[in-house]
Amino acid sequence: MTDTPVVEDSTPPAEPSRRLRRRGDGKMAVGAVIVGLFVLAALFAPLITSGHPADQDLLNRLAPPSRAHLLGTDQLGRDEWTRLVYAIRLDLRVAVLGSLIPAVLGSLIGIAAGLGSKWLDAAIMRTSDIVVSLPLFIFFIALVGLLGPGTGFLFLGPGELPLIIGFTVISWVVYARLLRSEVRRVRSMDYIRAARLGGLPGRRVIAWHIVPNAIGQSIVYFFVDVGLAVVAISTLSFLGVGIPVGTPEWGSMIQSGRGVIQTNWWLIAAPGAAIALIGMGLALIGDGLDDRIKS
Repeated sequence: MTDTPVVEDSTPPAEPSRRLRRRGDGKMAVGAVIVGLFVLAALFAPLITSGHPADQDLLNRLAPPSRAHLLGTDQLGRDEWTRLVYAIRLDLRVAVLGSLIPAVLGSLIGIAAGLGSKWLDAAIMRTSDIVVSLPLFIFFIALVGLLGPGTGFLFLGPGELPLIIGFTVISWVVYARLLRSEVRRVRSMDYIRAARLGGLPGRRVIAWHIVPNAIGQSIVYFFVDVGLAVVAISTLSFLGVGIPVGTPEWGSMIQSGRGVIQTNWWLIAAPGAAIALIGMGLALIGDGLDDRIKS
């Protein structure tokens, strides 16, 4: 009886960085598909919905899901699917702008704090401490009460500008602290010291070496921040703050469906699922980018 030779697998195991990169790519792909479907639905809303989100059919109120109304109708006979799709436009528009503006502003402030003098750094950090101490929702309620919903601004609808201003005032702090910390970490590395000793101008070192290597975590947080902004917008609308009543928005749709949750539960389930899905998609993109950066 002869022993069967054991053939050893000569394939080297995948490096940790490669495994981390592949895992990050998978997360980003799934997140991009989810977010991409929402974006496509928002862009082609007139083609995949029937009528206008404000159209009422009082003779067909609280109708169950059917071919004519995929998610049924609400208390005023408005098509729930149409309102759900058009709400994507509002929620993503406000969430993206409410995250992008403080991201740019906070990143510039954080870079200044990380590269500036001790006095400038201390002033920025103490200001950020004051902003962090502000109660978020009370601040938004006071801001909306002060500015009012308005009639819209440029491509923004009524009530959207005060929300974006509120997000900017509150959210820049996180980006500023992230960039300050990353800039200080990068500027202390050996290759930065070598670049300076090699005679490279200070501006070039900052623009080509420090900032590109420090900005990664802020980009990761931006995607997470957009998801958090969607939740905040929906919460404020649920409380009746910001977006005018009657405007298709996920939080206000949940609020209007509370009274019929036992008989028409889908009026709450559909916008709630939309909030969860878009938040999950954005979080997966951010988590995947973080894995890529760490690899």
